[in-house]
Amino acid sequence: MKNIIVGTAGHIDHGKTSLVKALTGIDADRLKEEKQRGITIDIGFADLVINDCRFGFVDVPGHERFVKNMLAGAHGIDLVMLVIAADEAVMPQTREHFDICKLLQIKTGLTVLTKADLVDEELLELAKEEVAGFVSNSFLADAPILPVSCKTGQGIEELKKELLKLASKTTSKNASATPRLPIDRAFTIKGFGTVVTGTLTAGELHLADEIDILPGRVQTKVRGLQVHNLATDKAIAGQRTAVNLQGISLEQVGRGQVLVPAKRFESTSMLDVELELLPNVTKSMNQRTRVRLHHDTSEVMARVVLLGGMELIPGQKMFAQLRLEEPTFALPGDRFIVRSYSPQITIGGGKIIDTLPNKHRLKDLKAIDWLNKLINANQVEQIALFIEMAGAKGMSMAAIASRTGFADALLNKEIGNLIQSGRLLKSDSQPAYLLAKTAYEQLKTEMFKIMKDFHKREPLQIGINREEVREKIGFIPEIFKLVLDRLTVEKLVVSEKDILRLASHQISLSSEDEQAKKQMETKFKEVGFQAHTYDEVMKDFRIDTNKLRKIYQLLVNEQKLLKIGEFVFHREAINEILSRIKGQKAKNTKLDVATFKDLTGLSRKYAIPLLEYLDLQKVTRRVGNDREIL
Repeated sequence: MKNIIVGTAGHIDHGKTSLVKALTGIDADRLKEEKQRGITIDIGFADLVINDCRFGFVDVPGHERFVKNMLAGAHGIDLVMLVIAADEAVMPQTREHFDICKLLQIKTGLTVLTKADLVDEELLELAKEEVAGFVSNSFLADAPILPVSCKTGQGIEELKKELLKLASKTTSKNASATPRLPIDRAFTIKGFGTVVTGTLTAGELHLADEIDILPGRVQTKVRGLQVHNLATDKAIAGQRTAVNLQGISLEQVGRGQVLVPAKRFESTSMLDVELELLPNVTKSMNQRTRVRLHHDTSEVMARVVLLGGMELIPGQKMFAQLRLEEPTFALPGDRFIVRSYSPQITIGGGKIIDTLPNKHRLKDLKAIDWLNKLINANQVEQIALFIEMAGAKGMSMAAIASRTGFADALLNKEIGNLIQSGRLLKSDSQPAYLLAKTAYEQLKTEMFKIMKDFHKREPLQIGINREEVREKIGFIPEIFKLVLDRLTVEKLVVSEKDILRLASHQISLSSEDEQAKKQMETKFKEVGFQAHTYDEVMKDFRIDTNKLRKIYQLLVNEQKLLKIGEFVFHREAINEILSRIKGQKAKNTKLDVATFKDLTGLSRKYAIPLLEYLDLQKVTRRVGNDREIL
């Protein structure tokens, strides 16, 4: 069954609530005060099934004092019924409500002329002409204008048929998207606890789903679900949904918050937007104007920072950053409304582009360039742009999911395509990170410069410590590994233990240094098993201490010398010891200190460090006071 949300719009006392009741048989005015005063104060709800389509009606208040409540009900509307009384025609709240519908970019609907029984045919035709002029050049320009009477029933059946026609042409909300339910009501039911209601604007909700309530990050589970007052185990996008929350008090939730999957999203205190000022606003908007931001069911105060100009002229658009006085939750592509602080009137609205931006300067040309790209980007391009904006920091899979709001299936598919095309790189770490190819090329250049400078400065060292490179560039570990792995695969960098070097780098020794290297190796080779310490051997050399240490380190890196304990052995001496142990194994696998001393002729001073080294190399294994040859 197709689910369509229909919203009413129009001036107070033009018959919106009566029209919903005539269509559905349900009185959407639920509050005692509404019954007493005879006016709608808060949003109300009703539903109607026609053939294979379920309509959920959102009835909104028409009084100017309750426009903020009207805005809480306007989110998620698929089509609108613009309600105008035939005996009064277009009134102030008709205009404001219709401006809101246009700013929210509601794409379809119709106009209903109520109280048709109160006017004659001539006045009815005049009302139709006025309405036609009012909605011209809008999404309702070619839509039906239907006269009805809730009192006599005139036009009600025809209205139902027109709603069904419009519904057949309306695209259903995306049930495969990430679930999202803005809360418009919260209350308690004895024996059940806290219940919230709202229109499920995307995805699906299931019993036992783990969810977060944002802003505030209240964590809970779906204890129970109802769709249009019927219990169910699943709610899908486009349905009016009631959710019984597990272990949550009424004080923790309320209108303006949103139900989303657990641990997937975060709230924000800044929004990058494209802001449009209505053409009928009497004055321009200046920098840092304080406004009331209405988004989904929330209302928060914000300061407007215009990007690229000092004022926004009525009827024009401009990129802006909204700096909020309290957190909210939103996603790119969402529509919003702004109203002036005082008097409270609707002055504009627009489209959210980035919900987790950096703080921009007033004339940040780079930010304006990014926003120009983002606002025109399709889904795959948005993913690529957000990761490119992250630069050398890269972006985790979790972060890109939070930034875009896209479902996992879509993200995995499009990221896979971007990786295949070479535009993105992905780490094999946990968590997985993504890096733009442009950022990789920049990081590669920086790494090459650091290593090239090091090789030039330290020609006798095989390479630079990898952690030193990471800290100089400011890599996070996952991105560093990603870049290094890629450079290794491309055979541009060689990584050996903790040392990095350019693949093209070769140690070039002067004839004097080459001679010193040979002499040093010969000295260690001559002493055989009777190893010396580094200081004991180096005291005979008449070479700069710093250079001597580098030549020694070169022999260590080439594995010609091994430092074991405080002693330095030549590789040939160690190989000979290994050969003798292998011969001993043929006789007896047990090896004590005395036997080892007999095999090598070494004193205990040398024997103990060597035996501990052999244990580490898994040549021997200590068993009590003895060892076993492996």
